[in-house]
Amino acid sequence: MGRATDDFVTTIVQIVKQFDPGFDSKSIELKPSRLGVYLGVTLTVTASSRAQLDELYRALCAEPLVKVVL
Repeated sequence: MGRATDDFVTTIVQIVKQFDPGFDSKSIELKPSRLGVYLGVTLTVTASSRAQLDELYRALCAEPLVKVVL
């Protein structure tokens, strides 16, 4: 989840593709907050190891546009 800016989803997809080059952007689900200030983004990725998932999590958390990663 992050602020609903024009480049939020694009930034998230760029990060995810570093860890899952075959990522299918059709899997993206978006859910705006009630007031439209924030945007929830659900992505389905294919990972080959727990370490890969951990690194993806850290990369997403390090992105300033991202407020919450679950």
